[in-house]
Amino acid sequence: MTNAHNAPARTPAVERVFPGLAIVMVLVIVAGFSLQLAMGRSSFDAPLLLHAHAVVFMGWLAIFLTQNLLIATGQVRWHRPLGWLATVWLAPMLILGWLVTEAMVRRGEVPFFFRPLQFLVFDPLSLITFVGLTIAAVVLRRSTDWHRRLHYSAMAILLGPGVGRLLPMPLLAPWAWEATAVVTLLFPVIGMIVDLRKARRIHPAWYWGLGVQVAMIVVIEAVTWSPVGTRLYEMVVAGSPGAAVAPLDFPPPPGPPPPAA
Repeated sequence: MTNAHNAPARTPAVERVFPGLAIVMVLVIVAGFSLQLAMGRSSFDAPLLLHAHAVVFMGWLAIFLTQNLLIATGQVRWHRPLGWLATVWLAPMLILGWLVTEAMVRRGEVPFFFRPLQFLVFDPLSLITFVGLTIAAVVLRRSTDWHRRLHYSAMAILLGPGVGRLLPMPLLAPWAWEATAVVTLLFPVIGMIVDLRKARRIHPAWYWGLGVQVAMIVVIEAVTWSPVGTRLYEMVVAGSPGAAVAPLDFPPPPGPPPPAA
């Protein structure tokens, strides 16, 4: 999230929208995880790996929000070095995200409204897509209009876990993940609407951000239902309790087992 130097001038009305969008995005994620904790569906007794994952991802939220507030208040001096820290931060996010997903699948602890194989595929691929869009935003940091919009498009992908904790996921099965993905698409669409209303045109960066996100969803679905996905699942769960879980069957919901007939 480094600042631009040669960006075209933007109208103040358009510029003021971005910090507001950043705040809404962060609030969605915080609300989702707070609700999870308040309803007793998560605990501080979770494994150390989950704590590390949570700290790193919440750290990204803090960086993302701070970067937007720095620009909104004209603090470019601090925005640039924090942007390079954000770039380095991507590596532990990607690594820990994959490790947590793998650990849950191997333990057979995938949420019951997700297909285990789909969970194994969509979590890492979503992170890879997020990282790719974020790196594109960094590469285009001298063009503020592209830089900002690509960052917001990338951040929209990270909203999935927060949005999923706010939606009635058990009621949305067997399309729980797809429903969550569609909701996250609304955020770049909102950006498009803002551009159209304030600048009288939709910036092409939104088309790229939205297009990449849609392509990600298509690839996740294709891999989930392909022999490649099945083989990947078999490799990951080999020798673990997860090997006894059918890759495309929904796990049973939590609670006591049904009485014997």
